[in-house]
Amino acid sequence: MNTAQFTPAGTTTAEDLGRIHLIGVGGVGMAGLARLFLTRGLPVSGSELREWPSLAGLRALGGTIHMSHEAANLDGVDTVVYSTAIPQDHLEMVEARRRGLRVLHRSEALAAAMTGRRTVAVAGTHGKTSTTSMVTMVLQQAGADPSFVIGGEISEVGSGAHHGTGEHFVVEADESDRSFLIYRPYVSIITNVEADHLNTYGDLATLEAAFAEFARLTDPDGFVVTCADDAGGRRLAETLRAEGRRVWTYGESADADLRMSDVTSSAQGVRYLAEVEGRSLGEIRLPVPGRHMALNSAAAVLGAYLLELPVAAAEAALGAFPGVRRRFERKGVADGVLVYDEYAYHPTSMTLALQTLREVAGDGRLIVVFQPYRLYRTRDLQAEIAAALGIADELVLLEVFGPGELRKPGEGSAALIEAVPLPAERKVFVDAWDDVPAEVARRARAGDVVVTMGAPPISLMGDQLLDALLARAGGPTALGAGVGPDGAATTAG
Repeated sequence: MNTAQFTPAGTTTAEDLGRIHLIGVGGVGMAGLARLFLTRGLPVSGSELREWPSLAGLRALGGTIHMSHEAANLDGVDTVVYSTAIPQDHLEMVEARRRGLRVLHRSEALAAAMTGRRTVAVAGTHGKTSTTSMVTMVLQQAGADPSFVIGGEISEVGSGAHHGTGEHFVVEADESDRSFLIYRPYVSIITNVEADHLNTYGDLATLEAAFAEFARLTDPDGFVVTCADDAGGRRLAETLRAEGRRVWTYGESADADLRMSDVTSSAQGVRYLAEVEGRSLGEIRLPVPGRHMALNSAAAVLGAYLLELPVAAAEAALGAFPGVRRRFERKGVADGVLVYDEYAYHPTSMTLALQTLREVAGDGRLIVVFQPYRLYRTRDLQAEIAAALGIADELVLLEVFGPGELRKPGEGSAALIEAVPLPAERKVFVDAWDDVPAEVARRARAGDVVVTMGAPPISLMGDQLLDALLARAGGPTALGAGVGPDGAATTAG
């Protein structure tokens, strides 16, 4: 069980950190933090081993990027920032301690950037990236110019972080390693509470207790928002209200403080009517489909209402919401096949995403290319993940992505594919990354929807699938050589 401890937020500011170096700066979370510091005018460097898409933007903002990990990268540095993915014996971590530099977890550095702001922290088992993005866009539409750090990039905006001039700071709060417990929010939004990250918490009861602890860190003058339609969120609300805390709920449940009704989802988007405290807020529309996206937006609407922002700002922002990269992201069309990418790997979010993609597919078939994320999750939630994958018409399954984990014989995708309730001819395990595009091109036909889903590396597969489909049609390929899961060049198709 992960028992990592982090220093609670205090009075340290981002400016107190001096020259900042981030280990593994190319990942979404670290790149967002680097962007935040750079737009704040702070000196930033980082180290990486591969050329992530985010690095060009960081260089353009003045960041120094070292394409290696070595002790010399720390010359002139005051503070070193690492993520949970970086081991304590990493050579730059060892060197930072030897030099007596300040060493902070990503969440601790982020907390320093929040000092003096009204923080809106969004937590939850799933949906938090989309919800954080929606809250950010509502505040922007209202003219509040918030600072924000999101665990993904808002599509078309191309950024997951920004240093704003306003009083609000919107942040996606990560429960996976308990680091969300160092924040001191003014507003806490908790989208749902379900069993996940049990390698850290051990069981659901301990996880729920951590979410309750997070909610109790909310400023007494602020408020907590939870989902009335989620069993874990409802239990949390009851617990907090019994303690006399300010809690507001949203959902389709009859007793929700913000009540959603007439929810309608199609390939063109989702809409619903919203009412709070007996007051009609009118119709809320989003150009992205899915009832789960409607729920996420309701959290943003309720937060805006309680912050006394114009409801019209929420309606306008959500009506133009472009989505978040890797959350129902349309990659393109090739030879009549529509390709999406989706980050979902927990069975609940997988089910919601696949149900929505089936709406998009219409009369076509839904082909899922899935890479499970973490052995412990694949093992502990195997039946639930298999049931979600059963929504597909065809399944192409890759091996589990679990860096640092040891797979025992019979574990991982070998066991998972047997549990998926699809006929043998409609599911296949493909062990080699390079063989996947050809397998998908063989199975897909015009009118089908293909989605790459799961662990972070699978996001690299979508362009290779489009390339293989174009090659199948006899047209020029978009990419030629692609990128494998380890960042090395590969030949697609």
